[in-house]
Amino acid sequence: METGSELSKTVATFIVQKILLEETGLNYVCATAERFYAVSTVLANMVHLLQVHPSVRLLKHVVRCYLRLADHPRAREALKTCLPNSLKDGTFGPHLTNDPTVQKWLSQLLAIVGRDDGNGDTNGENGNNSNEGNTNPLLAQPSRTVVYRDAK
Repeated sequence: METGSELSKTVATFIVQKILLEETGLNYVCATAERFYAVSTVLANMVHLLQVHPSVRLLKHVVRCYLRLADHPRAREALKTCLPNSLKDGTFGPHLTNDPTVQKWLSQLLAIVGRDDGNGDTNGENGNNSNEGNTNPLLAQPSRTVVYRDAK
């Protein structure tokens, strides 16, 4: 997903999107911290590349992947701390003026995972929905011990 032409990146991201859209695929990716970390890291790298070389077509699939990950309870919690800031701070706003679908998906994503103000407060309200020390039930480096909490 990170190498090749814009078209090959778009196709690769579309394939990941289609896998995530299947319940089995979403559950597979979110079954372990390592799998989630691998997918979320590649998506974050794609967002970073899109800052340098914008492509609404590619961004659409990346945002849709994040939105689908947010459907999983543990992934949603992890995304509160690992969603790239450039998706939260309006970096891509000027590129999305002609694509209301991507605007809507990005707004939905931010509403689901919240906006982090840099102090661990994802909703801009001190004390509500904070990430207490940014402990993350799903996101961890593969060499770390991962403790899962059951989704409620």
